[in-house]
Amino acid sequence: MEFRELIKYRESVRNYDSNKSIPQDVLNRILEAGRLAPSAANRQPWKFLVVTSAKMLEKVHECYAKDWFHAAPVVLIIMGKREDAWTRRYDGYNSLETDLTIAMDHLILAAANEGVSSCWIAAFEPTVLRKALELKDEEIVFAITPLGYPGESYQPGHAKNRKAISEIVEYL
Repeated sequence: MEFRELIKYRESVRNYDSNKSIPQDVLNRILEAGRLAPSAANRQPWKFLVVTSAKMLEKVHECYAKDWFHAAPVVLIIMGKREDAWTRRYDGYNSLETDLTIAMDHLILAAANEGVSSCWIAAFEPTVLRKALELKDEEIVFAITPLGYPGESYQPGHAKNRKAISEIVEYL
């Protein structure tokens, strides 16, 4: 898909076909896009957790109680360690969230390019998720997304309500 069309096409989906799995080669291409994402000082401070087993999906589902989330066959979790990310020496700014945002954006755009739907979720319960994944203290979950094919009743093409370019761009 042409990139501009991909950006217009991609939307958050909250309706998944629980009976349709994602082929491994498709999942691999999505994950490769995340792997290739740029990061500050090329530190690549991320880890992508791909949850597909029924047992782990059940545990992970506890962190976000929406039925549509539970229908997706895959949950992708993006996490990292602050100590692995670049830190600006002048003021201590740490790039972890920025780096993980870029990787997640690559992942969800690659998914859309493959016809796989996603929905970037930050409103999960971190304590529940940390327990389910048995994370170490320094491991930070940044975002999660279900991955799957849209359900039969899904209606694509909800208009994206975006500000006009003149409202957000200022030439200096």
